Amino acid sequence: MGPRPLLILGTLVALLASPAAALAGNGGFGPQSPASPNAEGIATSFWFITALVLGIFLIVETLLVVFVVRFRRRRRPRTADGPQIHGSNRLELAWTAGPVVVLFAIAVFVFVKLPGIANAPDATASGGALEIEVVGQQFFWEFRYPNGAVSIDTLRAPAGRTVELSVTAPDWDVIHSWWIPRLGGKIDAIPGRVNTTWFEVEEPGYYPGQCAELCGLFHAKMLMGVEVMSAGEFDEWLTAAGEAQRDGDPALGQELWEGVCAKCHGALGPDGAAGGYGPKLAATTLADVNTLENVIRNGRALPGRKVMPPVGRDWTDQQLESLYAYLEDELGDQS
Repeated sequence: MGPRPLLILGTLVALLASPAAALAGNGGFGPQSPASPNAEGIATSFWFITALVLGIFLIVETLLVVFVVRFRRRRRPRTADGPQIHGSNRLELAWTAGPVVVLFAIAVFVFVKLPGIANAPDATASGGALEIEVVGQQFFWEFRYPNGAVSIDTLRAPAGRTVELSVTAPDWDVIHSWWIPRLGGKIDAIPGRVNTTWFEVEEPGYYPGQCAELCGLFHAKMLMGVEVMSAGEFDEWLTAAGEAQRDGDPALGQELWEGVCAKCHGALGPDGAAGGYGPKLAATTLADVNTLENVIRNGRALPGRKVMPPVGRDWTDQQLESLYAYLEDELGDQS
């Protein structure tokens, strides 16, 4: 096979591979299918820029192939120069102005889309936005609702209503990053600072995500998700959770143990698997509520290094009571 067929074949393969990679989407090249208006704006911007860049690539590569074929050496001696082309003012102006126009088009498109991505929509007659506080810590996510209810790693939200998130991290912690790919872009949880984002989902379902900032050796366990319910189901859950957690709710205690403690220390009971980060805790230690509270509130440290952060320094008494209630039930069943 001569050089010309090889050149043509290589060009065809490149042209076919580029759209295939772009259309792979959920394979990692493109954004996931958006489920919220701000995520839709991100996806639209992504595909606009991708199409523009792909078009430029095709134009440049086509011209390159044409020039390679048109001005190839042919039978000219190797030592002879090719025809000298210079002094084309129109061509020079075109390749200078072209990139400026492209960058201007991208900038205009992105700045038109940006307000719809960053700013939550105005409240409607169906109800104002639901405000939820999101706290990222090593290695879990805590969600605080307006009525005092708390959930761990899974945020519950109503369908068809704007949810505004205040994202932060405790002063003693590190930077995390909240990211539910189908519900918008990444937003950092920075110690001592509050960042805001939002989403609005019409279809009930579960939308998974993960911490997008390397936050320590157990970063891989810092997964989270949003469970979207119908408005009626959410109101029922929020009311029931708020009332139950006031007196110590074993259901919340289980979330706290599994989402905060067990990730590092392992499951309860002598036959439970050990965690991947900290030592397995003995049942006798867990039964001592004063020792448990001291560790949760203050953490543990050795000279010169921090062994365990104070994961529950800001926990309410109700959260601690919920954890105690769950541990008493579990340890009582295992005795």
